[in-house]
Amino acid sequence: MNNNTNIIAARDLVAAYRDKIIWRDANFSINRGEFVGLLGANGAGKTSLFRLLLGLARPNSGQLEVFGEQPSRGNPRIGYVPQRPYIDSESRIEALEYVRLSVSGTGLGFSLGKADAERQQAYDTLKIVGADDLANRALSELSGGELQRIFLAQALAGRPGLLLLDEPLANLDIRRETELIRLISDVVTKQNIAVLLIAHDINPLLPVVDRIIYIANGKVASGKPSEIVTSQKLSELYDAPIEVLRGSRGQLAVLGVEEALHHDD
Repeated sequence: MNNNTNIIAARDLVAAYRDKIIWRDANFSINRGEFVGLLGANGAGKTSLFRLLLGLARPNSGQLEVFGEQPSRGNPRIGYVPQRPYIDSESRIEALEYVRLSVSGTGLGFSLGKADAERQQAYDTLKIVGADDLANRALSELSGGELQRIFLAQALAGRPGLLLLDEPLANLDIRRETELIRLISDVVTKQNIAVLLIAHDINPLLPVVDRIIYIANGKVASGKPSEIVTSQKLSELYDAPIEVLRGSRGQLAVLGVEEALHHDD
């Protein structure tokens, strides 16, 4: 299963919570330099996959490797942005210092030279995401789109080989969505890292993702969007009639998911 380009490799993977199977028979790999979208309805088990990759939970069965090894907590080669990063609304911490905390690990500089080097690395990372002009701004003053750039910079500050992004597009307008997706795609290319991004809507990702992983009804499918987001494939996943329509601008509309989920209940 190990491959020198594989960042993630899963074989016959089964995820469970307590005694309940969440999904089973997942077979996929993610390679260096790939941008992969992770899709599925609420409760399908997308976050469960992140927990497995971060070493916060163990598979029920099957094999999972990250960088050729079993997942472990606190892997410095993984950058992670949770769905709702905690920010104290009254905190005056500046963006540069927030990112520096990720560089230092503890936030404690034991020498002036070390602290200066950490700040420079943090500033360089802010430049990567186009947020160097925000370096001296307090997080509490930033917009949702600006904060997402800072969170992305923090995840990149440790120079990871894998980025896990949990719904970074939530609560962004269409323009900010598009800007962030293009930025992430640019980071994937320039930094030659792998990105796995959780989203509910495939449309913002269509122009840039290499592949998607779709979780539905306890099943996992992986492939190009054109292979997975089809009426036939989604109907197989949900065990119910699903219709995928394409608009005049190429956008996709998936019909029947709510009915399929209600039927499962």
